[in-house]
Amino acid sequence: MRILAYSDLHCDLAAAAAIVDAAADADIVVGAGDFAQNHEGLEKTMTALEPIAAKSVLVPGNNETETALRGATTARVLHGETADVAGLRIAGIGCAIPPLPPLPWHSFDMSEDEAAEMLAGFVSIDILISHSPPKGVADRHAAAGSIGSEAVREAVARLQPDFVFCGHVHDCWGERGEIGRTKVANLGPSVNWFEVDR
Repeated sequence: MRILAYSDLHCDLAAAAAIVDAAADADIVVGAGDFAQNHEGLEKTMTALEPIAAKSVLVPGNNETETALRGATTARVLHGETADVAGLRIAGIGCAIPPLPPLPWHSFDMSEDEAAEMLAGFVSIDILISHSPPKGVADRHAAAGSIGSEAVREAVARLQPDFVFCGHVHDCWGERGEIGRTKVANLGPSVNWFEVDR
């Protein structure tokens, strides 16, 4: 099974078009958040992605809310939920975890405790889509250092899915790592291919 995965489009319509073109060869398309920029431009980005909505599974980033994302796409949106997609059990959690420092716009954030409570409901999953990376893996910001989520890391260690698809930390786009048997990928706004044996 072929999975195309990406994150952090931030209204880049050329990148969205490249993803739509490539998705013809994908069984599942994963979008790991931040489709908008500071809560603006979400509709035009999601309109560009609509041709592949039927095979897409998305989580909100910190640049759009869960409610806004659900209202802007017909794709499956997961935030604190799991879904069976093409024979895979996929779980999703959005937001910036932990919260970002104060910004001139309202970031869609979640505390580590809130995230841990949400993640506690997940059992026996194949893929975790998390906008925020797990602490210590593909999460190093040039100025702030490691800014990934402890709650996400603990959930990955417990659940050991095949993959964690994340984004959020732009300095780490393209980086890979592992937690136990789980492969972690910070995606970025490009076409990233993964194979799952099912």
